[in-house]
Amino acid sequence: MHHLRSNFIPVGASAGADWSSLLAGGAGTAKAAGASGMKNVHLAPYAMLALALFGVADAFYVAHASYTGQPLREFIIEGANTVLNSPHARIVGMPLSYFGLVYYSYMCGLAALLAFDPSSRGLRFGALLYATIGVLSSIYFMYIQLNFIRAVCVYCLFSAVTTLLLLIAAIAHFKATRPG
Repeated sequence: MHHLRSNFIPVGASAGADWSSLLAGGAGTAKAAGASGMKNVHLAPYAMLALALFGVADAFYVAHASYTGQPLREFIIEGANTVLNSPHARIVGMPLSYFGLVYYSYMCGLAALLAFDPSSRGLRFGALLYATIGVLSSIYFMYIQLNFIRAVCVYCLFSAVTTLLLLIAAIAHFKATRPG
């Protein structure tokens, strides 16, 4: 059982360990990974992959509803269908959910590549840049919803939070893998 536990919590880390350093694969994780004979494991790309997959599912659901004309399920707050049917929900005639699907698919690819090559300068910078663009876009779209559409889409809120978490994970990974 101890062997199984060491795969999930680095040697010397307690259940109350600083999770941001574990997510980023900080120095404690590197020492623990070296002690157990494993390569330096960075958890941030895996967290980014999971978040991007959630984002793909969210964007796919909204894109499917937009494509088929079916209404979205309203829960927690109502306004998703108002936002979906707004003229502000399209750019050059394309639903924003299609762009979200492309964004999250790209983030999936970046996260998967980072999992294989966590120290790649280009991938690290790309994930950071793309996540920043996603957060800025989310802020703009929330502004449009609140000030022009006057309705809030729960799926858009979920996407905005997911994108913010992607940026936090990208920053943590970028800092943890910064050269010397």
